[in-house]
Amino acid sequence: MHQPEQLFTRFNATVDQFDLPSAFTFPFYYQPHPLCVLAANELQQHLATQTAWQHDFGLTDEQQLATDEPTTVMGNGTGKMFGVLLVRSPQGELGYLSAFSGKIAEQNLLPNFVPPVFDMLAEECFFRTELEEITALNSQVKALTANPLVAELTQQLAQYKADYQAQEAQQRQAMIDGRAARKLQRQQAEQTLGGQELAAVVDDLAKQSVAEKNVLKYLKLEWDEKISLVEAQLSTLTDAITHAKQQRKLLSNALQNKLFEQYRFLNARGEEKSLKAIFAPNTNPVPPAGAGECAAPKMLHYAYKHGFTPLAMAEFWWGVSPKSEVRQHAKFYPSCHGKCNPILGHMLQGLEVDPNPLEDNWAADKALEVIYQDEAIVVVNKPSGLLSVPGKTIKDSAYTRVQAMFNDNAEGPFVLHRLDMATSGLLVFALTRRANKSLQKQFITRGVEKRYIAMVEGIVEQTEGEINLPMRGDPDDRPRQLVCFEHGKPATTYWQLIATEDGRSKLYMHPKTGRTHQLRVHCAHHMGLNMAMVGDGLYGEKDSRLHLHAEQLSFDHPYDHRRMVFNAKCDF
Repeated sequence: MHQPEQLFTRFNATVDQFDLPSAFTFPFYYQPHPLCVLAANELQQHLATQTAWQHDFGLTDEQQLATDEPTTVMGNGTGKMFGVLLVRSPQGELGYLSAFSGKIAEQNLLPNFVPPVFDMLAEECFFRTELEEITALNSQVKALTANPLVAELTQQLAQYKADYQAQEAQQRQAMIDGRAARKLQRQQAEQTLGGQELAAVVDDLAKQSVAEKNVLKYLKLEWDEKISLVEAQLSTLTDAITHAKQQRKLLSNALQNKLFEQYRFLNARGEEKSLKAIFAPNTNPVPPAGAGECAAPKMLHYAYKHGFTPLAMAEFWWGVSPKSEVRQHAKFYPSCHGKCNPILGHMLQGLEVDPNPLEDNWAADKALEVIYQDEAIVVVNKPSGLLSVPGKTIKDSAYTRVQAMFNDNAEGPFVLHRLDMATSGLLVFALTRRANKSLQKQFITRGVEKRYIAMVEGIVEQTEGEINLPMRGDPDDRPRQLVCFEHGKPATTYWQLIATEDGRSKLYMHPKTGRTHQLRVHCAHHMGLNMAMVGDGLYGEKDSRLHLHAEQLSFDHPYDHRRMVFNAKCDF
Protein backbone atom coordinates (compact mmCIF):
# COMPACT_ATOMS: atom_id res chain seq x y z
CA MET A 1 0.00 0.00 0.00
CA HIS A 2 1.27 3.44 -0.91
CA GLN A 3 2.12 5.89 1.87
CA PRO A 4 0.05 9.14 1.84
CA GLU A 5 3.18 11.15 1.06
CA GLN A 6 3.77 9.10 -2.11
CA LEU A 7 0.32 9.90 -3.51
CA PHE A 8 0.52 13.62 -2.75
CA THR A 9 1.81 15.39 -5.87
CA ARG A 10 3.61 18.70 -5.64
CA PHE A 11 3.22 21.06 -8.59
CA ASN A 12 6.02 21.05 -11.13
CA ALA A 13 5.47 24.74 -11.85
CA THR A 14 5.51 27.72 -9.48
CA VAL A 15 2.00 28.44 -8.18
CA ASP A 16 2.61 31.50 -6.02
CA GLN A 17 0.85 33.73 -8.59
CA PHE A 18 -2.48 31.90 -8.15
CA ASP A 19 -5.08 32.89 -5.56
CA LEU A 20 -6.48 29.95 -3.61
CA PRO A 21 -10.18 29.18 -4.04
CA SER A 22 -12.44 30.85 -1.47
CA ALA A 23 -14.66 27.77 -1.20
CA PHE A 24 -14.66 24.16 -2.41
CA THR A 25 -15.97 23.41 -5.91
CA PHE A 26 -19.69 22.77 -6.33
CA PRO A 27 -19.09 19.51 -8.21
CA PHE A 28 -22.20 19.42 -10.42
CA TYR A 29 -21.78 22.75 -12.21
CA TYR A 30 -18.43 24.48 -12.16
CA GLN A 31 -15.57 26.12 -14.02
CA PRO A 32 -12.28 24.50 -12.94
CA HIS A 33 -10.09 26.64 -10.71
CA PRO A 34 -6.81 27.59 -12.47
CA LEU A 35 -4.83 25.44 -10.01
CA CYS A 36 -7.05 22.45 -10.85
CA VAL A 37 -6.49 23.11 -14.56
CA LEU A 38 -2.73 23.15 -13.90
CA ALA A 39 -2.96 19.91 -11.91
CA ALA A 40 -5.05 18.31 -14.66
CA ASN A 41 -2.52 19.35 -17.30
CA GLU A 42 0.29 17.77 -15.29
CA LEU A 43 -1.72 14.58 -14.81
CA GLN A 44 -2.53 14.46 -18.53
CA GLN A 45 1.17 14.82 -19.35
CA HIS A 46 1.84 11.91 -16.99
CA LEU A 47 -0.86 9.79 -18.70
CA ALA A 48 0.65 10.54 -22.10
CA THR A 49 4.20 9.57 -21.12
CA GLN A 50 4.10 6.97 -18.30
CA THR A 51 5.12 3.37 -19.01
CA ALA A 52 4.33 1.68 -15.68
CA TRP A 53 1.04 0.23 -16.95
CA GLN A 54 -0.82 -0.16 -20.25
CA HIS A 55 -4.43 0.68 -21.06
CA ASP A 56 -5.92 1.26 -24.50
CA PHE A 57 -7.60 4.67 -24.36
CA GLY A 58 -8.13 4.66 -28.13
CA LEU A 59 -5.63 7.49 -28.67
CA THR A 60 -2.67 7.94 -30.98
CA ASP A 61 0.55 9.30 -29.47
CA GLU A 62 -0.13 12.65 -31.14
CA GLN A 63 -3.64 12.84 -29.70
CA GLN A 64 -2.40 12.10 -26.19
CA LEU A 65 0.11 14.93 -26.31
CA ALA A 66 -2.06 17.54 -28.09
CA THR A 67 -4.53 18.08 -25.24
CA ASP A 68 -4.86 21.80 -25.93
CA GLU A 69 -6.26 21.30 -29.45
CA PRO A 70 -9.80 20.20 -30.42
CA THR A 71 -9.56 16.46 -31.04
CA THR A 72 -11.91 14.08 -32.79
CA VAL A 73 -11.32 10.71 -31.14
CA MET A 74 -13.35 7.90 -32.67
CA GLY A 75 -11.08 4.84 -32.50
CA ASN A 76 -11.25 1.64 -30.50
CA GLY A 77 -10.34 1.47 -26.84
CA THR A 78 -11.99 2.69 -23.65
CA GLY A 79 -11.88 6.22 -22.32
CA LYS A 80 -11.95 6.95 -18.60
CA MET A 81 -12.84 9.78 -16.24
CA PHE A 82 -9.97 11.14 -14.15
CA GLY A 83 -9.97 13.62 -11.30
CA VAL A 84 -7.61 15.96 -9.48
CA LEU A 85 -8.18 17.23 -5.94
CA LEU A 86 -6.33 20.39 -4.92
CA VAL A 87 -5.27 19.89 -1.28
CA ARG A 88 -3.11 21.26 1.49
CA SER A 89 -1.01 18.55 3.12
CA PRO A 90 -0.86 18.04 6.89
CA GLN A 91 2.51 19.86 6.70
CA GLY A 92 0.88 22.85 4.96
CA GLU A 93 2.17 22.20 1.43
CA LEU A 94 -0.01 22.84 -1.61
CA GLY A 95 -0.43 20.00 -4.10
CA TYR A 96 -2.98 17.59 -5.46
CA LEU A 97 -4.28 14.02 -5.37
CA SER A 98 -5.25 12.08 -8.50
CA ALA A 99 -7.83 9.35 -9.14
CA PHE A 100 -9.62 7.50 -11.92
CA SER A 101 -13.16 6.13 -12.04
CA GLY A 102 -13.66 2.36 -11.96
CA LYS A 103 -10.74 0.21 -13.08
CA ILE A 104 -7.92 0.83 -15.54
CA ALA A 105 -5.81 -1.92 -17.10
CA GLU A 106 -8.06 -4.34 -15.14
CA GLN A 107 -6.69 -2.89 -11.91
CA ASN A 108 -7.93 -0.46 -9.29
CA LEU A 109 -4.50 0.13 -7.70
CA LEU A 110 -2.02 2.04 -9.86
CA PRO A 111 1.05 4.15 -8.95
CA ASN A 112 0.34 7.85 -8.24
CA PHE A 113 -3.42 7.33 -7.90
CA VAL A 114 -5.41 7.13 -4.66
CA PRO A 115 -6.81 3.66 -3.92
CA PRO A 116 -10.50 2.78 -4.00
CA VAL A 117 -12.54 3.32 -0.86
CA PHE A 118 -12.90 -0.46 -0.70
CA ASP A 119 -10.60 -2.78 -2.67
CA MET A 120 -12.84 -5.59 -3.84
CA LEU A 121 -10.02 -7.01 -5.98
CA ALA A 122 -7.71 -7.66 -3.02
CA GLU A 123 -6.75 -11.34 -2.76
CA GLU A 124 -7.97 -11.66 0.81
CA CYS A 125 -11.29 -9.97 0.04
CA PHE A 126 -14.50 -11.97 0.35
CA PHE A 127 -15.61 -10.57 -3.02
CA ARG A 128 -13.41 -12.91 -5.06
CA THR A 129 -14.61 -16.08 -3.32
CA GLU A 130 -18.29 -15.17 -3.38
CA LEU A 131 -18.09 -13.94 -6.96
CA GLU A 132 -16.65 -17.34 -7.96
CA GLU A 133 -19.80 -19.01 -6.57
CA ILE A 134 -22.00 -16.62 -8.56
CA THR A 135 -19.88 -17.16 -11.68
CA ALA A 136 -20.20 -20.94 -11.27
CA LEU A 137 -24.00 -20.61 -10.99
CA ASN A 138 -24.00 -18.36 -14.03
CA SER A 139 -22.14 -21.04 -16.00
CA GLN A 140 -24.60 -23.61 -14.73
CA VAL A 141 -27.57 -21.50 -15.90
CA LYS A 142 -25.96 -21.06 -19.33
CA ALA A 143 -25.26 -24.79 -19.65
CA LEU A 144 -28.77 -25.81 -18.56
CA THR A 145 -30.37 -23.23 -20.86
CA ALA A 146 -28.20 -24.34 -23.80
CA ASN A 147 -29.33 -27.99 -23.42
CA PRO A 148 -30.78 -28.79 -26.90
CA LEU A 149 -33.48 -30.91 -25.26
CA VAL A 150 -34.96 -27.72 -23.71
CA ALA A 151 -35.44 -26.14 -27.13
CA GLU A 152 -36.66 -29.42 -28.61
CA LEU A 153 -39.28 -30.00 -25.89
CA THR A 154 -40.33 -26.33 -25.95
CA GLN A 155 -40.92 -26.54 -29.69
CA GLN A 156 -42.72 -29.89 -29.36
CA LEU A 157 -44.97 -28.50 -26.62
CA ALA A 158 -45.88 -25.47 -28.72
CA GLN A 159 -46.62 -27.74 -31.71
CA TYR A 160 -48.80 -30.08 -29.61
CA LYS A 161 -50.82 -27.15 -28.26
CA ALA A 162 -51.25 -25.72 -31.75
CA ASP A 163 -52.34 -29.12 -33.14
CA TYR A 164 -54.81 -29.62 -30.29
CA GLN A 165 -56.31 -26.16 -30.79
CA ALA A 166 -56.68 -26.81 -34.52
CA GLN A 167 -58.36 -30.22 -33.99
CA GLU A 168 -60.57 -28.85 -31.20
CA ALA A 169 -61.69 -25.96 -33.42
CA GLN A 170 -62.38 -28.43 -36.23
CA GLN A 171 -64.48 -30.68 -33.95
CA ARG A 172 -66.41 -27.74 -32.51
CA GLN A 173 -67.24 -26.58 -36.04
CA ALA A 174 -68.36 -30.11 -36.87
CA MET A 175 -70.63 -30.04 -33.80
CA ILE A 176 -72.11 -26.71 -34.89
CA ASP A 177 -72.75 -28.08 -38.39
CA GLY A 178 -74.18 -31.32 -36.95
CA ARG A 179 -76.47 -29.40 -34.60
CA ALA A 180 -77.85 -27.41 -37.51
CA ALA A 181 -78.35 -30.56 -39.61
CA ARG A 182 -80.14 -32.38 -36.75
CA LYS A 183 -82.39 -29.41 -36.16
CA LEU A 184 -83.45 -29.50 -39.79
CA GLN A 185 -83.98 -33.31 -39.66
CA ARG A 186 -86.11 -32.96 -36.56
CA GLN A 187 -88.24 -30.24 -38.12
CA GLN A 188 -88.79 -32.42 -41.21
CA ALA A 189 -89.62 -35.49 -39.09
CA GLU A 190 -92.13 -33.54 -37.02
CA GLN A 191 -93.90 -32.51 -40.23
CA THR A 192 -94.05 -36.02 -41.78
CA LEU A 193 -93.87 -38.54 -38.92
CA GLY A 194 -95.63 -39.24 -35.71
CA GLY A 195 -95.83 -41.63 -32.83
CA GLN A 196 -93.07 -44.23 -32.47
CA GLU A 197 -91.41 -43.31 -35.76
CA LEU A 198 -90.94 -39.70 -34.64
CA ALA A 199 -89.74 -40.84 -31.22
CA ALA A 200 -87.15 -43.14 -32.86
CA VAL A 201 -85.80 -40.30 -35.04
CA VAL A 202 -85.59 -37.90 -32.09
CA ASP A 203 -83.77 -40.55 -30.00
CA ASP A 204 -81.28 -41.20 -32.83
CA LEU A 205 -80.60 -37.48 -33.20
CA ALA A 206 -79.95 -37.20 -29.45
CA LYS A 207 -77.47 -40.08 -29.62
CA GLN A 208 -75.64 -38.32 -32.47
CA SER A 209 -75.31 -35.20 -30.31
CA VAL A 210 -73.90 -37.21 -27.41
CA ALA A 211 -71.49 -38.99 -29.74
CA GLU A 212 -70.14 -35.68 -31.05
CA LYS A 213 -69.64 -34.37 -27.51
CA ASN A 214 -67.79 -37.57 -26.61
CA VAL A 215 -65.47 -37.11 -29.56
CA LEU A 216 -64.56 -33.65 -28.17
CA LYS A 217 -64.16 -35.09 -24.68
CA TYR A 218 -61.85 -37.93 -25.75
CA LEU A 219 -59.93 -35.58 -28.04
CA LYS A 220 -59.22 -33.37 -25.04
CA LEU A 221 -58.20 -36.34 -22.88
CA GLU A 222 -55.87 -37.64 -25.58
CA TRP A 223 -54.12 -34.31 -26.09
CA ASP A 224 -54.00 -33.54 -22.34
CA GLU A 225 -52.08 -36.76 -21.81
CA LYS A 226 -49.61 -36.03 -24.64
CA ILE A 227 -49.13 -32.40 -23.57
CA SER A 228 -48.76 -33.29 -19.88
CA LEU A 229 -46.04 -35.81 -20.68
CA VAL A 230 -43.97 -33.19 -22.57
CA GLU A 231 -44.67 -30.54 -19.90
CA ALA A 232 -43.39 -32.89 -17.21
CA GLN A 233 -40.19 -33.59 -19.14
CA LEU A 234 -39.66 -29.88 -19.84
CA SER A 235 -40.50 -28.90 -16.25
CA THR A 236 -37.72 -31.13 -14.94
CA LEU A 237 -35.23 -29.15 -17.01
CA THR A 238 -36.71 -25.66 -16.48
CA ASP A 239 -37.09 -26.19 -12.73
CA ALA A 240 -33.35 -26.79 -12.53
CA ILE A 241 -32.75 -23.56 -14.48
CA THR A 242 -35.17 -21.60 -12.25
CA HIS A 243 -33.56 -22.99 -9.10
CA ALA A 244 -30.07 -22.04 -10.31
CA LYS A 245 -31.28 -18.55 -11.23
CA GLN A 246 -32.89 -18.10 -7.82
CA GLN A 247 -29.71 -19.19 -6.08
CA ARG A 248 -27.69 -16.82 -8.26
CA LYS A 249 -30.06 -13.94 -7.43
CA LEU A 250 -29.89 -14.67 -3.69
CA LEU A 251 -26.10 -14.80 -3.71
CA SER A 252 -25.84 -11.68 -5.90
CA ASN A 253 -28.13 -9.68 -3.61
CA ALA A 254 -26.26 -10.86 -0.53
CA LEU A 255 -22.90 -9.97 -2.07
CA GLN A 256 -24.22 -6.60 -3.24
CA ASN A 257 -25.52 -5.70 0.22
CA LYS A 258 -22.26 -6.86 1.77
CA LEU A 259 -20.35 -4.58 -0.61
CA PHE A 260 -22.67 -1.67 0.13
CA GLU A 261 -21.74 -1.96 3.79
CA GLN A 262 -18.00 -2.15 3.05
CA TYR A 263 -18.00 1.10 1.08
CA ARG A 264 -17.84 3.61 3.93
CA PHE A 265 -17.23 7.28 3.22
CA LEU A 266 -15.84 9.99 5.50
CA ASN A 267 -16.85 13.64 5.38
CA ALA A 268 -15.08 16.81 6.56
CA ARG A 269 -16.59 16.37 10.04
CA GLY A 270 -15.02 12.95 10.42
CA GLU A 271 -18.41 11.23 10.15
CA GLU A 272 -18.58 7.91 8.31
CA LYS A 273 -21.51 6.48 6.36
CA SER A 274 -21.93 3.31 4.32
CA LEU A 275 -23.12 3.36 0.74
CA LYS A 276 -26.32 1.66 1.88
CA ALA A 277 -27.02 4.31 4.53
CA ILE A 278 -26.27 7.16 2.09
CA PHE A 279 -28.78 5.93 -0.50
CA ALA A 280 -31.41 4.75 2.00
CA PRO A 281 -33.41 8.05 2.02
CA ASN A 282 -33.61 8.13 -1.80
CA THR A 283 -36.70 7.18 -3.81
CA ASN A 284 -34.62 4.24 -5.07
CA PRO A 285 -32.58 3.15 -2.03
CA VAL A 286 -30.47 0.66 -4.02
CA PRO A 287 -27.18 2.28 -5.08
CA PRO A 288 -26.56 2.04 -8.85
CA ALA A 289 -23.79 -0.15 -10.23
CA GLY A 290 -20.39 1.47 -9.79
CA ALA A 291 -21.50 3.85 -7.04
CA GLY A 292 -18.49 4.83 -4.92
CA GLU A 293 -15.99 4.00 -7.68
CA CYS A 294 -15.95 7.48 -9.25
CA ALA A 295 -12.86 9.68 -8.95
CA ALA A 296 -14.34 12.41 -6.72
CA PRO A 297 -15.44 10.19 -3.78
CA LYS A 298 -12.12 8.29 -3.93
CA MET A 299 -10.06 11.49 -3.66
CA LEU A 300 -12.15 13.10 -0.92
CA HIS A 301 -12.18 9.95 1.22
CA TYR A 302 -8.42 9.57 0.89
CA ALA A 303 -7.88 13.23 1.78
CA TYR A 304 -10.05 13.04 4.92
CA LYS A 305 -8.50 9.74 5.99
CA HIS A 306 -4.92 11.04 5.76
CA GLY A 307 -5.31 14.60 7.01
CA PHE A 308 -5.25 16.51 3.69
CA THR A 309 -7.48 19.59 3.42
CA PRO A 310 -9.56 19.62 0.21
CA LEU A 311 -9.55 23.01 -1.56
CA ALA A 312 -11.00 22.38 -5.04
CA MET A 313 -11.54 19.59 -7.57
CA ALA A 314 -12.02 18.94 -11.27
CA GLU A 315 -12.72 15.86 -13.40
CA PHE A 316 -11.85 15.29 -17.05
CA TRP A 317 -12.35 12.61 -19.71
CA TRP A 318 -9.31 10.89 -21.21
CA GLY A 319 -9.56 8.83 -24.37
CA VAL A 320 -12.01 7.77 -27.03
CA SER A 321 -15.54 9.13 -26.75
CA PRO A 322 -18.11 6.61 -25.47
CA LYS A 323 -20.92 5.52 -27.76
CA SER A 324 -23.79 7.15 -25.88
CA GLU A 325 -22.56 9.85 -23.50
CA VAL A 326 -21.13 13.20 -24.51
CA ARG A 327 -17.49 12.94 -23.46
CA GLN A 328 -14.59 14.52 -25.35
CA HIS A 329 -10.93 13.82 -24.85
CA ALA A 330 -9.21 16.03 -22.21
CA LYS A 331 -12.38 18.06 -21.52
CA PHE A 332 -13.69 18.82 -18.01
CA TYR A 333 -17.10 17.54 -16.89
CA PRO A 334 -19.22 17.78 -13.73
CA SER A 335 -19.75 14.84 -11.41
CA CYS A 336 -22.64 12.51 -12.24
CA HIS A 337 -25.91 12.92 -10.38
CA GLY A 338 -27.14 9.33 -10.13
CA LYS A 339 -24.03 7.85 -8.51
CA CYS A 340 -22.21 10.81 -6.98
CA ASN A 341 -24.87 13.28 -5.87
CA PRO A 342 -25.97 11.34 -2.75
CA ILE A 343 -22.37 10.33 -1.89
CA LEU A 344 -20.90 13.82 -2.29
CA GLY A 345 -23.90 15.28 -0.46
CA HIS A 346 -22.59 13.41 2.59
CA MET A 347 -18.87 13.84 1.92
CA LEU A 348 -18.97 17.63 1.47
CA GLN A 349 -20.66 18.22 4.83
CA GLY A 350 -18.29 20.26 6.97
CA LEU A 351 -16.63 21.95 3.97
CA GLU A 352 -17.44 25.45 2.80
CA VAL A 353 -18.71 24.75 -0.72
CA ASP A 354 -19.55 27.14 -3.55
CA PRO A 355 -23.34 27.66 -3.71
CA ASN A 356 -25.28 25.73 -6.31
CA PRO A 357 -25.50 28.23 -9.18
CA LEU A 358 -28.56 26.42 -10.54
CA GLU A 359 -30.49 27.52 -7.44
CA ASP A 360 -29.76 31.19 -8.18
CA ASN A 361 -32.17 33.24 -10.26
CA TRP A 362 -29.72 34.35 -12.95
CA ALA A 363 -32.32 36.56 -14.59
CA ALA A 364 -33.81 38.34 -11.60
CA ASP A 365 -32.69 41.71 -12.99
CA LYS A 366 -33.31 40.89 -16.68
CA ALA A 367 -36.44 42.08 -18.46
CA LEU A 368 -38.82 39.85 -20.40
CA GLU A 369 -39.31 41.63 -23.71
CA VAL A 370 -42.76 41.40 -25.32
CA ILE A 371 -42.32 41.01 -29.09
CA TYR A 372 -46.02 40.79 -30.01
CA GLN A 373 -49.42 40.48 -28.37
CA ASP A 374 -53.10 40.43 -29.34
CA GLU A 375 -56.27 38.94 -27.90
CA ALA A 376 -55.08 35.37 -28.69
CA ILE A 377 -51.31 35.17 -28.14
CA VAL A 378 -48.28 36.84 -26.63
CA VAL A 379 -44.76 36.30 -27.98
CA VAL A 380 -41.81 37.11 -25.68
CA ASN A 381 -38.03 37.13 -25.88
CA LYS A 382 -36.80 35.14 -22.85
CA PRO A 383 -33.40 36.20 -21.50
CA SER A 384 -30.73 33.58 -20.79
CA GLY A 385 -30.96 32.45 -17.17
CA LEU A 386 -34.74 32.79 -16.83
CA LEU A 387 -36.79 29.62 -16.44
CA SER A 388 -39.61 29.03 -18.91
CA VAL A 389 -41.87 27.74 -16.11
CA PRO A 390 -41.44 27.78 -12.30
CA GLY A 391 -38.87 25.34 -10.89
CA LYS A 392 -38.56 23.57 -7.54
CA THR A 393 -36.63 26.39 -5.85
CA ILE A 394 -36.98 29.30 -8.31
CA LYS A 395 -40.53 30.49 -8.98
CA ASP A 396 -39.62 33.43 -11.23
CA SER A 397 -40.13 32.40 -14.87
CA ALA A 398 -41.34 33.57 -18.25
CA TYR A 399 -44.72 31.99 -17.48
CA THR A 400 -45.17 33.68 -14.09
CA ARG A 401 -44.16 37.03 -15.60
CA VAL A 402 -46.68 36.63 -18.43
CA GLN A 403 -49.27 35.61 -15.83
CA ALA A 404 -48.62 38.86 -13.98
CA MET A 405 -49.00 40.84 -17.23
CA PHE A 406 -52.40 39.25 -17.92
CA ASN A 407 -53.68 38.69 -14.37
CA ASP A 408 -57.18 39.81 -15.37
CA ASN A 409 -57.37 37.23 -18.16
CA ALA A 410 -60.11 34.74 -17.32
CA GLU A 411 -58.66 31.91 -19.41
CA GLY A 412 -54.89 32.05 -20.03
CA PRO A 413 -52.00 32.20 -20.34
CA PHE A 414 -51.23 28.65 -21.47
CA VAL A 415 -47.72 27.15 -21.79
CA LEU A 416 -47.13 25.68 -25.25
CA HIS A 417 -43.36 24.98 -25.32
CA ARG A 418 -40.23 25.67 -23.29
CA LEU A 419 -36.62 26.72 -23.59
CA ASP A 420 -33.84 25.57 -21.26
CA MET A 421 -33.06 28.02 -18.47
CA ALA A 422 -29.72 28.86 -20.09
CA THR A 423 -31.21 29.31 -23.60
CA SER A 424 -32.51 32.72 -24.66
CA GLY A 425 -35.07 33.55 -27.30
CA LEU A 426 -38.66 33.38 -28.48
CA LEU A 427 -41.56 31.79 -26.62
CA VAL A 428 -45.25 31.98 -27.50
CA PHE A 429 -48.05 31.71 -24.91
CA ALA A 430 -51.74 31.26 -25.73
CA LEU A 431 -54.13 33.65 -23.98
CA THR A 432 -57.38 31.74 -24.68
CA ARG A 433 -58.48 28.11 -24.77
CA ARG A 434 -59.28 28.42 -28.46
CA ALA A 435 -55.80 29.74 -29.25
CA ASN A 436 -54.22 27.08 -27.02
CA LYS A 437 -56.01 24.26 -28.86
CA SER A 438 -54.97 25.60 -32.28
CA LEU A 439 -51.32 26.13 -31.37
CA GLN A 440 -51.06 22.80 -29.55
CA LYS A 441 -52.19 21.09 -32.75
CA GLN A 442 -49.56 23.01 -34.75
CA PHE A 443 -46.79 21.96 -32.33
CA ILE A 444 -47.92 18.31 -32.47
CA THR A 445 -48.12 18.27 -36.29
CA ARG A 446 -44.84 20.25 -36.56
CA GLY A 447 -46.54 23.19 -38.16
CA VAL A 448 -44.47 25.45 -35.89
CA GLU A 449 -41.00 26.20 -37.27
CA LYS A 450 -38.07 27.22 -35.06
CA ARG A 451 -34.64 28.51 -35.94
CA TYR A 452 -31.85 28.84 -33.40
CA ILE A 453 -28.45 30.49 -33.45
CA ALA A 454 -25.65 28.62 -31.70
CA MET A 455 -21.95 29.21 -31.17
CA VAL A 456 -19.80 26.09 -30.95
CA GLU A 457 -16.19 25.56 -29.87
CA GLY A 458 -14.26 24.73 -33.03
CA ILE A 459 -14.13 25.30 -36.77
CA VAL A 460 -16.98 23.64 -38.68
CA GLU A 461 -15.61 22.71 -42.09
CA GLN A 462 -18.88 22.09 -43.98
CA THR A 463 -21.43 24.79 -44.84
CA GLU A 464 -24.52 22.78 -43.88
CA GLY A 465 -25.61 19.34 -42.76
CA GLU A 466 -28.16 17.15 -41.02
CA ILE A 467 -27.69 15.25 -37.75
CA ASN A 468 -29.79 12.18 -36.98
CA LEU A 469 -28.99 10.83 -33.51
CA PRO A 470 -31.80 9.22 -31.45
CA MET A 471 -31.88 10.34 -27.83
CA ARG A 472 -33.13 9.41 -24.38
CA GLY A 473 -32.56 10.56 -20.81
CA ASP A 474 -29.55 9.26 -18.89
CA PRO A 475 -31.12 7.26 -16.02
CA ASP A 476 -27.96 7.61 -13.90
CA ASP A 477 -27.25 11.27 -14.57
CA ARG A 478 -30.34 13.38 -15.13
CA PRO A 479 -30.91 15.90 -16.66
CA ARG A 480 -28.15 14.80 -19.08
CA GLN A 481 -29.28 13.05 -22.25
CA LEU A 482 -27.75 10.11 -24.11
CA VAL A 483 -27.53 9.11 -27.75
CA CYS A 484 -29.15 5.68 -27.90
CA PHE A 485 -29.86 3.78 -31.11
CA GLU A 486 -31.68 0.99 -29.24
CA HIS A 487 -34.11 2.85 -26.96
CA GLY A 488 -33.81 6.50 -28.02
CA LYS A 489 -36.49 8.56 -29.77
CA PRO A 490 -35.69 9.89 -33.26
CA ALA A 491 -34.03 13.30 -33.22
CA THR A 492 -33.13 15.29 -36.34
CA THR A 493 -31.37 18.65 -36.64
CA TYR A 494 -30.55 20.58 -39.82
CA TRP A 495 -27.81 23.21 -39.51
CA GLN A 496 -26.15 25.90 -41.62
CA LEU A 497 -22.85 27.66 -41.04
CA ILE A 498 -23.11 31.44 -40.58
CA ALA A 499 -19.48 32.36 -39.85
CA THR A 500 -16.28 31.29 -38.10
CA GLU A 501 -14.14 33.51 -35.91
CA ASP A 502 -11.45 33.04 -33.24
CA GLY A 503 -11.72 29.24 -33.34
CA ARG A 504 -15.49 29.24 -32.96
CA SER A 505 -18.35 28.69 -35.41
CA LYS A 506 -21.74 30.41 -35.46
CA LEU A 507 -24.59 28.27 -36.82
CA TYR A 508 -28.25 28.36 -37.69
CA MET A 509 -29.92 25.26 -36.22
CA HIS A 510 -33.32 23.93 -37.26
CA PRO A 511 -34.65 21.15 -34.98
CA LYS A 512 -37.05 18.87 -36.84
CA THR A 513 -37.92 17.18 -33.55
CA GLY A 514 -38.07 18.60 -30.04
CA ARG A 515 -36.10 16.29 -27.75
CA THR A 516 -34.70 17.57 -24.46
CA HIS A 517 -31.23 19.13 -25.01
CA GLN A 518 -31.38 18.01 -28.66
CA LEU A 519 -29.32 20.85 -30.14
CA ARG A 520 -26.76 20.75 -27.31
CA VAL A 521 -26.23 16.99 -27.62
CA HIS A 522 -26.19 17.02 -31.43
CA CYS A 523 -23.44 19.63 -31.31
CA ALA A 524 -21.33 18.04 -28.57
CA HIS A 525 -21.62 14.31 -29.35
CA HIS A 526 -18.74 12.80 -31.34
CA MET A 527 -21.20 11.44 -33.93
CA GLY A 528 -22.70 14.91 -34.32
CA LEU A 529 -20.56 18.02 -34.78
CA ASN A 530 -18.20 16.91 -31.98
CA MET A 531 -18.08 20.53 -30.82
CA ALA A 532 -19.84 21.59 -27.64
CA MET A 533 -21.72 24.89 -27.55
CA VAL A 534 -19.85 27.75 -25.95
CA GLY A 535 -20.85 27.94 -22.29
CA ASP A 536 -22.58 24.55 -22.14
CA GLY A 537 -21.94 23.48 -18.55
CA LEU A 538 -23.56 20.07 -19.10
CA TYR A 539 -21.94 18.89 -22.32
CA GLY A 540 -19.02 21.30 -22.64
CA GLU A 541 -17.45 23.94 -20.42
CA LYS A 542 -19.17 26.60 -18.34
CA ASP A 543 -18.89 30.22 -19.52
CA SER A 544 -20.71 33.50 -18.92
CA ARG A 545 -23.77 32.01 -20.65
CA LEU A 546 -24.87 29.23 -22.99
CA HIS A 547 -24.51 30.46 -26.55
CA LEU A 548 -27.86 29.21 -27.81
CA HIS A 549 -30.66 31.56 -28.86
CA ALA A 550 -34.14 30.82 -30.27
CA GLU A 551 -33.90 33.49 -32.95
CA GLN A 552 -36.95 32.81 -35.16
CA LEU A 553 -40.42 31.38 -34.52
CA SER A 554 -43.09 30.78 -37.21
CA PHE A 555 -46.68 29.54 -36.92
CA ASP A 556 -50.23 30.18 -38.17
CA HIS A 557 -52.27 32.65 -36.14
CA PRO A 558 -54.83 30.60 -34.18
CA TYR A 559 -57.78 32.80 -35.27
CA ASP A 560 -57.26 34.06 -38.83
CA HIS A 561 -54.61 31.41 -39.81
CA ARG A 562 -52.23 33.89 -41.44
CA ARG A 563 -48.59 32.82 -41.27
CA MET A 564 -46.68 34.79 -38.64
CA VAL A 565 -42.87 35.00 -38.42
CA PHE A 566 -41.15 36.51 -35.36
CA ASN A 567 -37.46 37.33 -34.90
CA ALA A 568 -35.40 38.21 -31.82
CA LYS A 569 -31.89 39.54 -32.30
CA CYS A 570 -29.06 37.41 -30.89
CA ASP A 571 -26.66 39.14 -28.47
CA PHE A 572 -23.60 36.96 -29.09
